[in-house]
Amino acid sequence: MPLKADLDEIDWKILKQLQDNGRITNVELAERVGISAPPCLRRVRKLEESGIIQGYRAILNGSILGQDIVAFCMIRLHRQSDADLKSFAEKTNSWTIVRRAWMVSGESDFLLHCVASDISIFQNFVIEDLTSTPNVDSVRTSLTIRAVKNEPLMVL
Repeated sequence: MPLKADLDEIDWKILKQLQDNGRITNVELAERVGISAPPCLRRVRKLEESGIIQGYRAILNGSILGQDIVAFCMIRLHRQSDADLKSFAEKTNSWTIVRRAWMVSGESDFLLHCVASDISIFQNFVIEDLTSTPNVDSVRTSLTIRAVKNEPLMVL
């Protein structure tokens, strides 16, 4: 599969290091990838400006923060016109319980990653929000039991 970006070995090393630790200093990053600090900073800025690096986040422990319910919802729509798909995709932005959402192929049209503090909040969301949304044909849910793997999003 061809790359959509022109990256050299140093760029890949930078991406790997930043994915492992987004708080690393530029000096330490430069040391780890084998270049001096100024060109390292220029490369990071170029990766940010090109959109390859989309941002930096803290990874929070949901259980400690009282967000114990993690679930996936598979949504099937009655109609899959471009306007209907866009409308539902936009609607997901208004639901704070939905942390990530994907348009998918197969039996469902959307896959929603949901996080809630308790089962009743999640149930209310499914019953009052999801199923009452115009054009929603069916909603299937899967509650997670426990996380067994949590790796960065990209394999580098």
